[in-house]
Amino acid sequence: MTVSNTAAHQSDPVNRARLRWRARRGLLENDLILTRFLDAHETELTDEEVDAFTRLLDLSDNALMDLVLARKEPEGEVDLPHVHALLQRLRQA
Repeated sequence: MTVSNTAAHQSDPVNRARLRWRARRGLLENDLILTRFLDAHETELTDEEVDAFTRLLDLSDNALMDLVLARKEPEGEVDLPHVHALLQRLRQA
């Protein structure tokens, strides 16, 4: 996987809007955690962090909640260093 420079996500309002839209979840707890995290940190996210966030958004609501609440750790396609790093930030938010 190639991660481009930081400006790619931050300079494209369509990408930022898409990420915010995908962060809206059916499970209210996920919705609140993800939206608050984006409110506080969106403008400073690197493209690697955006990739990690996107990978987490591909999970089901219940699987995502288990990861955010540290009931489980990432497995399979999301068991990547940058996903673990972002999860640590989400867990502290």
